[in-house]
Amino acid sequence: MEQTAQEKAGILPLESATPARRAPALPANSAEKANMIIHYYRGEIGRMTSWRDRIDRTSNWSMTVVAGLLSVSLSTPASHHGVVLFAMLLISVFLLIEARRYRFFDVYRARVRQLERHYFAQALFPQAELKADWAQAIAASLRKPVFLIGYRDALFRRIRRNYIWMYLILLLAWALKISSPKLQQAEIPAEFVTSVWQFVENAHLGPLHGGVVLALVGMFYASLLIAVVCREPDDGEFAHGEVHV
Repeated sequence: MEQTAQEKAGILPLESATPARRAPALPANSAEKANMIIHYYRGEIGRMTSWRDRIDRTSNWSMTVVAGLLSVSLSTPASHHGVVLFAMLLISVFLLIEARRYRFFDVYRARVRQLERHYFAQALFPQAELKADWAQAIAASLRKPVFLIGYRDALFRRIRRNYIWMYLILLLAWALKISSPKLQQAEIPAEFVTSVWQFVENAHLGPLHGGVVLALVGMFYASLLIAVVCREPDDGEFAHGEVHV
């Protein structure tokens, strides 16, 4: 057959010049599939651990802020009680950041728990209640990742697990600061306030009246109480006493 001018010049058609693109071969047998699952499990563990580390960082920053600002506030009468309120504001910012990070952590944690519960646990000690479609949830999450928990639920969960204790410490420190005249700038012989009006007066914050400040703090801690008490009736693995974050 006669060669074309392009073939004589060494120019090949585009479809023959580029190799055919093919998808990676899928596991052909049980051994290859088991090897793939093991490597995938290690990858998900790595991502879950990375997001867990980010969660711990914000918690550690919050505890550092609480310790540092409390030492500033209670160490001298010249320190204003607003320092404690500022600490409440700062750890609230950390809480909002941590709730967002927790939503990402929960996605990878759910995948890991699916593999541990339905694959590795069955391999170690088979039980009859194994669901045949257990991998469907993981496949759906890989094809279209979505958050498994709402921002509000993540926020409430982090408050229940960690932040409520820091908020309570700050509340006690603030109450001590405004109820003990010796911790105010004008030291007087009395150990504690002797009237409600004096308590309200000590709570003044700049142009804000002490009564307004007390009302705002009260509403804030009422919302924290709601976050602690309000929880789903059945949290599964997140129920009280279970191993979870």
